[in-house]
Amino acid sequence: MTLRWPRRRRGTADGTGVPGGEEHFLSAASVRVRAGDGGVGAGRDVSNNAFGPGSQVFDQRQYHLHPSGESPPVRWPLRIGRIPALASAFQPRAALRERIDATVSSESAAALVLSGGGGVGKSQLAAFYAAEAVRGGTDLVLWAPASDVHQVIAAYAHAAALVGAPGLRGVRPEEDAEAFLSWLVTTSRTWFIVLDDVTDPAGMEEWWPESRAGGVGRPLATTRLNDARLTGAGRRRVDVDVYTREEARDYLSGRLHGDGCDHLLDEAADGLAQELGCLPLALGHAAAYLINQGTPCAVYLDRFRDSGRRLDQLLPPEGDTEGYGRRVATGLLLSLDAAQCSEPQGLAEPALALVALLDPAGHPHALWDTEAVLSYLTHFREGAYVKRRWWRRATPPVPVTAEEAHAVLRTLHRYGLITSDPRDELRAVRCHALTGRAVRETVVEEYGISVSISAARGLLAAWPDSDDVSPDLGVVLRANTGALARHAGADLWHPLSLPVLNRAGRSLAGYHHATESIAYNEWLIEQNERHLDANHDSTRLARDRLAFSYREMSRHQDAIPLMERNLSYAERELGWRHPETLAAAGFLAFSYRMSRLHEEADPLEERVLAGIEGLSGTSHPSIRLARVVMANCLNLAGRPEESVAMGEELLAESERTLGEDDSETVLMRAILARYYGSAERPDDAVAMQQQVVAFHQRTDGPEHPASVKAVARLAYWYMRAGRTDEALSLQEEILASRGVTFGPEHPFTLEARFAYAQSLGQLGRMGDAAALLADVLAVQERVLGPEHLQTMNTRLVAHDFRLKAADALGQDLTNELTTPPDD
Repeated sequence: MTLRWPRRRRGTADGTGVPGGEEHFLSAASVRVRAGDGGVGAGRDVSNNAFGPGSQVFDQRQYHLHPSGESPPVRWPLRIGRIPALASAFQPRAALRERIDATVSSESAAALVLSGGGGVGKSQLAAFYAAEAVRGGTDLVLWAPASDVHQVIAAYAHAAALVGAPGLRGVRPEEDAEAFLSWLVTTSRTWFIVLDDVTDPAGMEEWWPESRAGGVGRPLATTRLNDARLTGAGRRRVDVDVYTREEARDYLSGRLHGDGCDHLLDEAADGLAQELGCLPLALGHAAAYLINQGTPCAVYLDRFRDSGRRLDQLLPPEGDTEGYGRRVATGLLLSLDAAQCSEPQGLAEPALALVALLDPAGHPHALWDTEAVLSYLTHFREGAYVKRRWWRRATPPVPVTAEEAHAVLRTLHRYGLITSDPRDELRAVRCHALTGRAVRETVVEEYGISVSISAARGLLAAWPDSDDVSPDLGVVLRANTGALARHAGADLWHPLSLPVLNRAGRSLAGYHHATESIAYNEWLIEQNERHLDANHDSTRLARDRLAFSYREMSRHQDAIPLMERNLSYAERELGWRHPETLAAAGFLAFSYRMSRLHEEADPLEERVLAGIEGLSGTSHPSIRLARVVMANCLNLAGRPEESVAMGEELLAESERTLGEDDSETVLMRAILARYYGSAERPDDAVAMQQQVVAFHQRTDGPEHPASVKAVARLAYWYMRAGRTDEALSLQEEILASRGVTFGPEHPFTLEARFAYAQSLGQLGRMGDAAALLADVLAVQERVLGPEHLQTMNTRLVAHDFRLKAADALGQDLTNELTTPPDD
């Protein structure tokens, strides 16, 4: 930042001249100045701001020197500026200080920069080091607010006067500040300088104190910025984050104990610290609230989680007992205006509004490549509305590119409002939970429903067709969908946003997510009935998914009422002969079969089969679905040849109408292989499954999850067909591959270990099989839960193998005892 001062005029204050030709800077307006003992005053009205002989007063219009006789001798040590008092229950943050001290010792010639978001305690750390310097007898300790470069220059000029720096003239503040910097380089006096809250790296470039290796001085700066210019010229940055959980707990405990309020600290203290994101600023306000209101942690935590309460109510200004000097929301968003004015201009605020609706733990960078998010940013680019007048239309905004979208993320990162880390593919963009809440309370409403719709559609566009491709990505996208639902509320049930909720439900449909799927779909049905209708398409789809998950957990009795409700609606609204009604009836019949309610299933299946026959030739997808479900029902009913006949018919039809390589055709081959197995035709099952494997390996590659699943199923049919060597070889390959790809405790890996143990058991190696299943069961009980269908199945099979292993051992002992010894 270039400083500009008014032109010099010779003369006295009234313009008539001054003895000795002293030069002064005069503004157009008359400014009265009174001074006491030496000092500096800064501001637009400098009256009463200076302190007498040897003092200086300046603002952007003028700079006044108050000459005196000889300067008094310097009284060491000097303390310039107000060092903030350490917070009550100040946390020493030993691990962080070790990093800082290590940086200082290894780079003793470098200025140290503490960088971090709002409220993480940078200034408190700087105050700790400043107080330590005072206690250590450092000759000069200077604390300068640095949010404006003028403040730094003022502090330096003041210090130059107090230390009697050579070259001090009292005419231009910049010259005096430069004199002070020169004095720092040459003095033998020890010094420590803190530049608190640097916001303009370019303007500060020439005002960094210079330190030398082995020198007597040390500068330290704090900043919210993540700017490369802060680490130029050998400066070293140390990132300051929030408290650790232990530090947050210790702060609350110490703060309450110090006020005699130990009774307010209860079992919810850890949860409260976590809800506040372990942010020192927020913890300070919250502790004051607890003390002032006599509120226990548990009660306060309930209030904090109430989305109807605002931060200013929960962390009120009167809670600023540590002297942070501003409201929490204001402190967290202090740099947003500067970010909004930075390149790419006008995008920081709408981008931050969208980030605030998502999971604080992070979302993928890929979201910012989607058309939905780019259109949203384009719509709200600064200028799209400022040019609008009632007598003319707004100038159409220039479309925002993906490059600009990622650039604005870096801008928000640079100003400490978010973290944008391209190295973290899944959770690249993160935002502190309290920053997000402050944004939602102060910024988001300006963008209306557009921001939640754009976030929802962006998540949907970033979602792969199958979660098997990247299971971890599915976890992250589901977490962000959940956060969006919490933060957007009813807005997310807009028709344009609703599909992402169903996509999250579909993501959970599967053997390994049954427990999570049940919880999600129960919640979604309740919300759909509140915001939409009990028979809305989305509500009925959620019921279908919930019934499926109930069946996966062997809760067939819970699935039946859901299927009956959907069938009742379809029959009433669509009629019995409608394809969707027949599909709903087929699912209900399947649930009856799985629940062993064969008497209820028989007549319903006959009715569905008759309805399918009456609609023969209809190409509606629900008719095909109903036929597949009926083939499953026939298989469960002990009529495998009929299920094979229907499966073959469906496959031939799919190959004819959809094509040999259509995904639905391939799925039908895998289903038909299962029907062949049930009909005791394992060789046919092997031949059919080999076609499925060949397709996936050709199309997706051998390492793709779909390929690995298909190979695992082929190994099973090999074993059924008596081709044990081929089966074991495939299973060993799958087990090794899944262990590397997914880890030893992933459900896919556990599934492979279970299949391998079964094969060992079928080969008579009961002891090996039982030992392997015992390990699998222990992990499943911890990861999937003891009631999961897969866990219970493993428990039964493991028990069976243990019994057989014991029988085999007993038989071996009997044989050994009854066999006569050799002569």
